[in-house]
Formats: sequence, structure tokens, C-alpha cells
Amino acid sequence: MKTEEIIRNVPKVLLHDHLDGGLRTKTIIELAKDLKYTKLPTSDPGELSEWFFRGANKGNLVEYLQGFEHTCAVMQTKEALQRIAYEMMEDMKNDGVCYVETRFAPVFHTEKGLYYEDIINAVLEGLEKGKRDFGVGYGLILCGMRNMKNTLEIAELAVNFRRQGVVGFDLAGEEGGYPPKKHIEAFQFIKRENFNITIHAGEAFGIDSIWQAIQICGAHRIGHATRLIEDIHFDKEGNIVSLGDLAQYILDTRLPLEINLLSNVHTGAIDKMENHPFIKLYKEKYRVFLNTDDRLMSDTTLTKEYLIATDMFGLTLDDIEKLNINAMKSSFIPYKERLPYIYNIIKPGYQKMREKLLSLKV
Repeated sequence: MKTEEIIRNVPKVLLHDHLDGGLRTKTIIELAKDLKYTKLPTSDPGELSEWFFRGANKGNLVEYLQGFEHTCAVMQTKEALQRIAYEMMEDMKNDGVCYVETRFAPVFHTEKGLYYEDIINAVLEGLEKGKRDFGVGYGLILCGMRNMKNTLEIAELAVNFRRQGVVGFDLAGEEGGYPPKKHIEAFQFIKRENFNITIHAGEAFGIDSIWQAIQICGAHRIGHATRLIEDIHFDKEGNIVSLGDLAQYILDTRLPLEINLLSNVHTGAIDKMENHPFIKLYKEKYRVFLNTDDRLMSDTTLTKEYLIATDMFGLTLDDIEKLNINAMKSSFIPYKERLPYIYNIIKPGYQKMREKLLSLKV
């Protein structure tokens, strides 16, 4: 069996995936036609895929985010939102993902008059239908935007929908100039409600952003955390000599880090893949795992992210299993719901693959 086939067929867990960054180009074109949206650069699905990837792969976060103008433009009706959520679940099934937490910002889907409740319900309906049809578990994370002032309202919505499938609150968008502490009210509300927080930090901005996200805003997970490496000290041979206080705290508390390999290169958070800190963090026993971030913009899947890590950093099947168990342990669903995924799906899935590979050798 080829490595890619092995990785695709073993159960995987995805916790950092943007719903509006993963649409099928065929769907974008069809919805644009229905909505009479005429700004797409092409109506050919293949060409449109290339356009999104070319636009995203410019080495800075601001340009990377520009493609979302088009995806959000076609996500303005309940039917469109439901369809996109449902198709995402099918894509997860086809990629061997057994559990996914997808995230989106409701504020970008009100142009045609939808209320926030309509928007969230439509996405949840699509996810639930996908769960029934494809057997993939899910949680929905609502994003507040760093450059907007309504994050408390989004945090309240997240808590209001916690019994319907929303599992957490995120702060997303451009990091520079928009520190997480500016949204302290939203985070204090979430913490008072004993709910879940993940924050984009340490992608386009340094360790101060990560520190704020954890120590001021109370993040339970960090999205990216690429710049954490600046708080880890190495010798000339590249061996870790010591950890700064923040790096030590994150390691000791097992705070999960949502790693996104390809998008970190595309946004310029990392200059080239071989310099990505993922493998150093993993070997130092940080609780890390791989994610897709924006599948359309980065032309990626979770299988592809693990394949790149395998080729670049020499991951084994045991490593991939451990990373996905890390992810499942870090999910925002209740503890007793996480355990069946680990013991009934993930571990048996990898054992079955080992047995299959062994039988092929004999």
C-alpha cells in the first residue's frame, strides 16, 4: 500500500478547519449562479481551484484572507449554508476523518438579511444531516473577529447553542494590531459559563499574542502557536537547551496546539516547510496535532498534511496514531463522548491497519 492510501484509510481527527475556507469550487460556481454573484474570476472549477491557491500562496496573512470574499459571498442563504456544511461532512468521510470541529464567523453571512440564529441553525442542520449520512462526528465553533467589536454577542450565541452542537468560541482574523485582550469581555463571559475557548495566536504575531490568549483570555487551545518556538532555546546542533516560562507552562499543562503546516507556509508564518517547528514541539512532547486550516485556499486535506509531515519529518504510523489521539483528547465535546472515539474507532483502526500491512508483507 502507498503511504497516502494508508494515511487516508486510518481514522483521523480534525479540530482546526474553517467552514468558509473549504468549499468545493463546483459548489461556489453553482451558488454564485443562483445568487447572481458575478465577481468570480472564472466559472471553471479547476481554474477556480488554482486561482484560490495562487491567491493564498503569497506569503502573508492579509492576502491569504482575500479569497474569503468570494466564499462568504455565496454563503448567504440557509440552503447554501446547509449544503456547504453537509458537503464538508462528506469530504471528511472521504478523507478518513472520524471527528471534525469546524468553525466560522456568523457575522459574514448576514448580507441577504439572515439573522444569526438562522445562520447557525442552517449550518448545524447540514452538519447533523452529514453525521447521519456519513457517520462523522462534529462540533461547531463560532468565531468572533479581532477587528470587530461584537465579539461578546458572538460569545453569547456560542453559549446559547451549546446544547445544539456548538462546542466553543474562537477569535480569528488578522493578528497584527488586534490583540486578544481587546476582547476580554467576550472571554470573561465564556469562562463564567464554563465553556470552551480556542484562539488564533502566534501565527502572524509573536509569543506575546500566545501569552495573552492563555493568561488573559483563558484559551483552552491555541490555533497555530507557530511562534512559540521563539520561547524555546536551542544549541548550535539544534538540540533544546531550555524552555522559556511560557513554553514550559504550555508543556506542563498539556495545553493543545492546533498545528497547520501548509497554511503556515502560505501565510508566511514559516518561510519553508523544513523550518516548521511542529516536529521539535512533537519530539519535546507538546500536545500537538495536525489540521487543515483552509482546505480550498491551501489545496489540502488532513491526509495531505500528515503525508507532508511523514515525508518531511519521518512520522511513523505510531506517530500518526498518537497525534490523532492527542487531537481527540483535545476536542471540545464532553469527556465521556471523547473516549469512544479513542477506544472504539481510533485505536482499533490503527491496529487493523498494522495487521493489514503485516499480512501484505507475509
